[in-house]
Amino acid sequence: MLSRLIAVVFLFRAVTAAAEEPEPDSNGRLTFMFAPYVYHYYYDVNHTNIPWLTGLEWQPRGSSLDYGVAFFRNSFSQPSVYAYVGKRWFHRDDEQGFYLELTGGPLYGYRGQYEDKVPYNQNGLALAIIPSIGYQYRAANVQIVILGSAALMLTLGYDILK
Repeated sequence: MLSRLIAVVFLFRAVTAAAEEPEPDSNGRLTFMFAPYVYHYYYDVNHTNIPWLTGLEWQPRGSSLDYGVAFFRNSFSQPSVYAYVGKRWFHRDDEQGFYLELTGGPLYGYRGQYEDKVPYNQNGLALAIIPSIGYQYRAANVQIVILGSAALMLTLGYDILK
C-alpha cells in the first residue's frame, strides 16, 4: 500500500512539474522573412523601394544567437546577399512583444558605380552591422530595420517550426 502511495505522489509531482514548466522548443526557431518595402531618407532617381528580400533566420535550441541569410535586390536593383549572426533583446522574458536586434556579417552586392554606397566596400564585399526594432507575437514578427543613414526597411517574419 505504501509503495502505491509513493508511486501516486511521484506521478502527481511529475505531472504537475511538467505543467509548470513550458515545453521546450525542441527545434529552436526557424523564421522565414521577407521585406515588402524600403523607405529612403533622400530621393534618388536610381533608388527602388521594393527590395524583394527573402531570407531565413535560425536560432538553435538553447542559443541566444541568431544565424541568418537574406537574399535581396539592393536599392540599385543589384542582386545582393547578407549573411549574419545576431542577437535579440526582448522587453519581456517570454520572447514576446517588443525587441531590439543587432546583426553583423558580410554583405555582398553593391558593385560598380554603387560600391561607395556602403562603407568599407571592396569589390562589392563589405562588413555590415544592422540594428532593428521589432515586435514578436506568437510565431509572427514585424521589424523596422535601420539601414544606416540611407533607409528604413519593413520586414515580416514567420516561425515555420511552430
